[in-house]
Amino acid sequence: MTKIKAFIIIFFLSLGIQSSYGQVYKFKTSGFSVLEKNEKGKWSNWSDLDLVNILISLDTNKNRIVVYSQIIQLFEIIDYQDRTENDTDIVYTFTCKNNEGLDCTLSIITRKNQDNRKQLYINYEDRIIVYNIFNV
Repeated sequence: MTKIKAFIIIFFLSLGIQSSYGQVYKFKTSGFSVLEKNEKGKWSNWSDLDLVNILISLDTNKNRIVVYSQIIQLFEIIDYQDRTENDTDIVYTFTCKNNEGLDCTLSIITRKNQDNRKQLYINYEDRIIVYNIFNV
């Protein structure tokens, strides 16, 4: 009986240790805008900022980012790029595949000169989506 108790204790301790290595970060959005390439391959102007209140989850345990918009956007993280920082920004970049298999790059940017405002950029070959985000 003591072997069973010891096994149960070790099992639950190992689960606790395993889950402490990854984290889940939650964000809410306050607005989004889109930039698209036209037929000639030139970038258009940013669309007007639309106010939205949706949840975004960065789950390092499952290597994914989920944007819970009207149509859920699921991004599998293929590579965690090095954090970069300059005088104005702190940038965390992820190489991803979306739920349709398209390659994209996601960046979470903290704007130091704008009261540490955060933005999520979703970069595709032909469009860029930006969400203004804040920690939940």
